[in-house]
Amino acid sequence: MVSFKYFSTALLATSALALPHGHTHAHAHKRTGTSKRGAAYNDASLVQSLSSGGLISWAYDWNMYTMGTLPSEVEFVPMLWGTKMFTGWFAAIQTLLGSGSNYILGFNEPDMSSQAAMSSSDAANYYRQYISPFSGQAKLVSPAVTNGVGSDVGLDWMRNFLNSCTDCGVTALAVHWYGDSADDFKNFVTQATELAAEYNLAETWVTEFALNSDLAGQGGTQASSDFLNDVLPWLDAQTGVSRYAYFMCGDGYLLSGSEPSLSGKAYIS
Repeated sequence: MVSFKYFSTALLATSALALPHGHTHAHAHKRTGTSKRGAAYNDASLVQSLSSGGLISWAYDWNMYTMGTLPSEVEFVPMLWGTKMFTGWFAAIQTLLGSGSNYILGFNEPDMSSQAAMSSSDAANYYRQYISPFSGQAKLVSPAVTNGVGSDVGLDWMRNFLNSCTDCGVTALAVHWYGDSADDFKNFVTQATELAAEYNLAETWVTEFALNSDLAGQGGTQASSDFLNDVLPWLDAQTGVSRYAYFMCGDGYLLSGSEPSLSGKAYIS
């Protein structure tokens, strides 16, 4: 399985096209580590390559199925990607919650037409129907929006969603970022955590982020390694940021083959 990337010049943001996979059932694991660092993956067998140092405490694959077996110390976090995953959702999530998942991730980039593609108001209605019923059984993470700018896009979409979903039981806010500098990344994450605080959400998750230059999938570069060495200590020091995952645990990104790439080594050091 792979995740494809695209570039959106209209929004000056790049975003992951992570599509739902086929059905594979596997047990989730309770989180045992305290690291914020996670693995976004398509192949569960590759997560071991990043998790051997103990810094990877959680993982997700844009799906409600683990698609294989994760290392025992890594918590699987299921996602309801979008409308195409509604069928089978309730049965799958009950199984996962019973086997150790503590969180549920909301829709994937609903502010993008090529992703979950929902208006903030439609997303609020779907979230209330499919995710809110599990409030109390798991912590509920908002849909993950891009760092795009515009009406009902990015953080504007998120604000509209939160205003429409005051009764949804959301406990954490999720965002994605693709750009060209550490300063821009920090500014965006700061805006996201400030928005979360406005709505009394103690947690912000950055479930995808990367430099635009990383998206060709040609292996971790010195630039991405330098970027990670800058932003990871900063993320770890932000009390409002509870989890994050660099894009992605796969060959040509954080891995070179099945071993950590240059950026992968920075990510797990």
